[in-house]
Amino acid sequence: MTASGRSDGFAGGKIERGAWFEIPGVRVGHAQDPVARTGCTVVLVPEGAAGGVDVRGSAPGTRETDLLDPVNLVQQVHAVVLSGGSAYGLAAADGVMRFLEERGYGLDVGVGRVPIVPAAVLFDLAVGSAIRRPDAAMGYAACEAAREVPERGRVGAGAGATVGKALGYERAMDGGLGTAAVRLPGGLIVAALMAVNAVGHVVDPETGRVLAGPKGKDGRPLDTLALWGEGAVPGGLLPGTNTTIGAVVTNARLNKAQANKIAAVAQDGLARVIRPAHTMYDGDTIFALSTGEVEASVDVVGAFAAEVVAQAILDALP
Repeated sequence: MTASGRSDGFAGGKIERGAWFEIPGVRVGHAQDPVARTGCTVVLVPEGAAGGVDVRGSAPGTRETDLLDPVNLVQQVHAVVLSGGSAYGLAAADGVMRFLEERGYGLDVGVGRVPIVPAAVLFDLAVGSAIRRPDAAMGYAACEAAREVPERGRVGAGAGATVGKALGYERAMDGGLGTAAVRLPGGLIVAALMAVNAVGHVVDPETGRVLAGPKGKDGRPLDTLALWGEGAVPGGLLPGTNTTIGAVVTNARLNKAQANKIAAVAQDGLARVIRPAHTMYDGDTIFALSTGEVEASVDVVGAFAAEVVAQAILDALP
């Protein structure tokens, strides 16, 4: 486990901002191009995990999310990809599929195995280079770099993330990729990693203080809603040019329907700290993965999923 030293917790379990508690069978890897300021992150669950997703923003870029619907056939996924590069970045999932196929993982279809790899992307083409994006090679490299405790900061899908675009990209602040986790009595673990690239600003949920957002003339972050209330409109933005994406991972025993519920409730954590959230300019997407070792209440898992998502977003800020 790594931790930033900040705990936001409740009796019976401390939420550790910047932490990641190891869950058997789960590894996380990043690959990035620091010059182009883009990258991808993969959550590997090669033996399979129940998966769910909630897409709340109005400009998403996703792959294989339909199969996570509980009415559809496939019951488990083998990885989830979070990527920069806008829709181009979905190609990173091809490399993840190749990595898993080479090692014999995937859905048995009789003539071979097909790895199930849902993905979501954020837009970072306006920083660094617009012509160098995550691809299959970068997805494969992220798998090779996977470890039990992930790195945080300007890595992977957070390499080119920015926050607060109400006054245009030139007045935005850096985002990044953050983590948070909690261990509860009975061995239940709920962890989140989030790549924060919001059009809105990020606040401290306890005080309402703006932590990152569009920069004023003095360099301090401003309140997006206050700017809009004064008549400002998003500067130079098009739909799909932002987006906060992430994943909640738990060792709770959940089915697909329950994993989808966890992903939906986890979006509450995003809305607590990003204002506004789920705009026409964002494609906010959260995955949920369950490895199934511990019996747990869906309500308990969901409640803490929202909390760790909020803290992971705060952790993503430089």
